[in-house]
Amino acid sequence: MSAEFRTRIEHVDTDATGIVHFSRYTSLMETAGTEHLEAHHAGLTAFSAAGVDLVAADLRVTYLNSAVYRDVIVADTRVDHVGAAWFALAVRLLREEEDGVRTLLVTGDLVFAAVDPDTRRAVPLPAPLRQTLRGMVPDAAHRPIGTPSRGGPRGSAAGYLGDRRPSTRTPSATVHRPGPGP
Repeated sequence: MSAEFRTRIEHVDTDATGIVHFSRYTSLMETAGTEHLEAHHAGLTAFSAAGVDLVAADLRVTYLNSAVYRDVIVADTRVDHVGAAWFALAVRLLREEEDGVRTLLVTGDLVFAAVDPDTRRAVPLPAPLRQTLRGMVPDAAHRPIGTPSRGGPRGSAAGYLGDRRPSTRTPSATVHRPGPGP
């Protein structure tokens, strides 16, 4: 199941040459992904209500073409895999011309891990949300549950994911905690 997200490139998205800065594509990918999840009642709001935080555990991006100020960007997003404590989103960003022709700009994968809000340690995805996410995987009916299509989160995502509380440890560079900052 795929969802489409649409936005227009603003001046703030561009660098001194007028081309979208490479770092903005990752932000657009995350926004498209979280909006897709919210539209299917499996987003940050649902995870928060279940007492679980989501953190970005892995990000992979392939840059293919550029966008400029005022371009219309369309994001095609889908849940690619659901594990016990993490899930992966596949995102494609495309430039849409006035005649409807689309040019692929960026492809990428975002892996989100479920963590306990207090300990910042990985926890299983809440069962109802895991089932919702699994129902969004295009080939969910053909892949046995628990059979990953990729290796899952790597590095710090496999264990301690950092802590955003100012009185304790410094957060890991891979941790993104939705909501108010430290």
